[in-house]
Amino acid sequence: MKCRTEKLIAAAIIERDGKVLIAQRAKNDSLLGKWEFPGGKVEAGETLADCLKRELLEELGIQAEVGEHVCTSSFFYKDIQFDMCMFKVPSFQGEIKLNEHSAIAWVTPSELSNYDMPEPDLPVAALLQKNNIS
Repeated sequence: MKCRTEKLIAAAIIERDGKVLIAQRAKNDSLLGKWEFPGGKVEAGETLADCLKRELLEELGIQAEVGEHVCTSSFFYKDIQFDMCMFKVPSFQGEIKLNEHSAIAWVTPSELSNYDMPEPDLPVAALLQKNNIS
């Protein structure tokens, strides 16, 4: 699936034993301390899958297998539309390192509502809870 927007983000639903991984932002910005699905902005000439592999390697130090597209969450930030394209990551290699986050948590979909997440991540969390996707 291709997303059309001014800015694209590729983000991961990393699965293990019926739980998904969320990470707490450590960057000192408006989202400091929020819990998110890891990922980042697509760079020029990069596919969504390539972006997600790069971002997960940079942020968490893992080599990820990018699976199927699950959903897209669209939002505006400073009058720019972003599309956050979510992909399943059924497996990865390497040990998770906190390169850009202060913490990680493995949670069941029903536990996602216990975490303070940014607006773009909320529809994804709701979809996971509704469908118990993991």
